[in-house]
Amino acid sequence: MLKSMRTVFQSGRTRTFEWRQAQLQAIIKLLDENSEKLTQALYQDLHKHKMESYVMEVNVCRNDTVLYLNKLWDWMKPQKVHKELINKFDDAYIRYEPYGVTLIIGAWNYPMQLIFLPLAGAIAAGNCVVLKPSELAPNTAAAIEELIPKYLDSDCVKVVNGGVPETQSLLAERFDLIFYTGNTSVARIVMAAAAKFVTPVVLELGGKSPVYIDDGVDLNAATRRLVWGKYCNSGQTCVAPDYVMCTPETQEKLLMKLKEVLDEFYTTDPQTSDSYGRIVNARHFGRIKKLMEGATVALGGQMDEKDLYIAPTVLRDVKLTDPAMQDEIFGPVMPIVPVRDHQEAISIINEREKPLAMYVFSTNRDVIRNLKECTSSGAYVVNDTVVHGGVPTLPFGGVGNSGMGAYHGKFTFDAFSHKRACLEKSLGLESVNGLRYPPYTEKKLDWLQWLMVKKPRRSGILGFFPFVILGAVLAIMFKVSLSVCSDLLGRFQQCSAGFFEKSLRICFFSSWVATVCRMCTESLL
Repeated sequence: MLKSMRTVFQSGRTRTFEWRQAQLQAIIKLLDENSEKLTQALYQDLHKHKMESYVMEVNVCRNDTVLYLNKLWDWMKPQKVHKELINKFDDAYIRYEPYGVTLIIGAWNYPMQLIFLPLAGAIAAGNCVVLKPSELAPNTAAAIEELIPKYLDSDCVKVVNGGVPETQSLLAERFDLIFYTGNTSVARIVMAAAAKFVTPVVLELGGKSPVYIDDGVDLNAATRRLVWGKYCNSGQTCVAPDYVMCTPETQEKLLMKLKEVLDEFYTTDPQTSDSYGRIVNARHFGRIKKLMEGATVALGGQMDEKDLYIAPTVLRDVKLTDPAMQDEIFGPVMPIVPVRDHQEAISIINEREKPLAMYVFSTNRDVIRNLKECTSSGAYVVNDTVVHGGVPTLPFGGVGNSGMGAYHGKFTFDAFSHKRACLEKSLGLESVNGLRYPPYTEKKLDWLQWLMVKKPRRSGILGFFPFVILGAVLAIMFKVSLSVCSDLLGRFQQCSAGFFEKSLRICFFSSWVATVCRMCTESLL
C-alpha cells in the first residue's frame, strides 16, 4: 500500500492546485452529505448530543476546509524574503512543498475532528495520507472507513482500521511525517518509531490544564464558562480545565454557583440528560473512579458502570498529593485546590509539566500579566475556557510534555509543508562574486566586510534622529520649491494662460518626486 502511494506522490499528482482543490471540495461534500451519519456514530460512541457534535466536530472540520479552499492559491505561492545587499540581484524565496506520504493517528475523544482536521490540512499541502482512526470509537472509525474512499482519491488517501497491532505495523514503516493525537505514553512510542527513520512528528497531547479564579471575579459568568469547558464531552477533552485553584473563601462561593449551573445545564439528574456524555469504555471508567479515592466529594460522585456514567463531580480541598492531582483526569471530575493567592498558583503550575492550556478568571491586569509572564503553556486564555481551539488564526498545540508542533487554520498547512529555501542567481556579476574566491587578500576582506557586516539599529530617540533631520531638510526644500514655483508661475502667467502652467506643475512634481526618492534611497543605504 505504502509503495503504491509513494509512486503516486512521486508522479506529482498531489502537488497540483487542481488536485488539492478537488479533494478539499470532496471533503466539504462528504461532510455536507453525511453529517447525520457521522453525528449518529458520535452518539453511539460517546453519547454526544447532536448540537455538540455539530459545533465541536462537523462545523470545525468544515470551516477549516473551506478556509484552506479559499486561501490555497495564496498559500501555495512562493514566499519572497528580505535580501541583504550582497544578494540584492538574486531571487530568494521559500517554497512550500508537501512532505510526501504522511500518517495521521487520531484519538477517540473527538474521533471525527481529530481525523478530518489534519487530513484537510495535509491534502491542502499536497500530501498523500494514511488515516488511522481510534479503535476506541468503533462506530465513527467504521463510518470514516466507509466514506473516505467514496469521496476522496483512493490512490492517495487510505484508511487503516484496527487496534494496537495495526498501529504498530504502521509505525514500523517509513513515513515522511507522522501526526499523532493522544497521550504522552503513546507519544513516546511514536517518537521512538519515527526516530528510526528520522521522521518529523507533530504531537498533540494533553496535560493537567489549570484554572485560577481570582477573588472578586464575576462568578456567574465564570462558573458557566468553567462548567461548559469542563463537562462537555463528559470531560474527555484535551484542553478541558483539569483542576481549579482559588482562595478558600472563593471556593465556598464557587461551590454554590457550581451547584446552580450544573442543575441548570444537566438537570438534577444528569444521567437522564441528553446533553451529557458518557465515558468511552470500562477501562477509562475504572481509571477515573480511582482518581476519586480518598477525596472529599462536594458535588456529584454518582456512578453507573453499566451505563459508563459518571456524574459531573467536584472535589473540594484537594491536596497536591491526592490521586486526582497526579495525572491528567480526562473525565468529569474537577478538583479544587485552595491557594493563598495567584503567586502560590504560579508556583504550583511551574512545579508540574507544562500544560496544553491555562485558564485565568480575573479582572486584575497585574494578576493576568503575572500568570502569563511567569508560566508556560500551549495556550493562555483569560475569562473563558476551551474556545481558543475554535480560532483558526491561533496555533493549537502544546509545549514540552503537552506536545510539539501546532495546527488549525494556516498552521495545519504549515505543519504538513516543508519550507524549502530557494536561491536563484545569475551567472553575471562574477567580479562581485569573485571577492569570495582564493587567493584571499586584505582588499577582498575589506570589501566583504563592508558588504556583509551588519550594524545594530539605534534604539530610543537616537534611532529617530536621522529621520528628524531628513524631515527638516525635505520641509525646507518643499518650502523653497513652492516659493520658486510661485515666482515662475507669476512670470509666465501673462505669456501662457493654461499650457505653461500645467507643464510647469508636471515638471515641478516630477522633480520633487525624484529628489525625495533619491534622498530616501541614500538615507537607507
